[in-house]
Amino acid sequence: MSIKKLKPFITAVGVMLLLAAVTMGYFSAQRLSSIIPASGYEDKGVYSFVPVRVLPVQVENTGATGRARRMNPTKTVYMVHYRDTGRKGYQWKFQAATHETGQKIVNQRIAVERRVLSIPADNHSYITIESEETAESYTAELRQKNIMILAFSGIYILLYAATWGVILMKRSRKESPAA
Repeated sequence: MSIKKLKPFITAVGVMLLLAAVTMGYFSAQRLSSIIPASGYEDKGVYSFVPVRVLPVQVENTGATGRARRMNPTKTVYMVHYRDTGRKGYQWKFQAATHETGQKIVNQRIAVERRVLSIPADNHSYITIESEETAESYTAELRQKNIMILAFSGIYILLYAATWGVILMKRSRKESPAA
């Protein structure tokens, strides 16, 4: 297969990747600006959570494309609901692969240690994170992940622009008369 036959395909893939990079960069910048600083969390401590039930939940089917997505816009996932053993009212949800896997987790009733971080500015809502993490490490990890996505998106956009700059320069040299 010659390179001339591949040119339209390469161009289309490049444009699709450019659109993906711009979209990912935009949403990454949005998430980066909305990260609550570590000082915005109040550490409530580490609690033990035990699984109490598994329930089916309908979510958007992001794994399917085209006709499969139109025919099945949602899919069922199974959430294992955990409740803290100290009866403070904290809950945590975990997505199980199947109902059977979720039910097995519930039947085993193995406690899981999670750190609870309260968000006073948000009407005292809360999140749970791994017990070894702190508010600082949690926010640093979120920040790092979004900065990496933003950086890779920016690098691709720059490479795309540079590639087109080189292509257009070569075309203009070919078209201009030799001096």
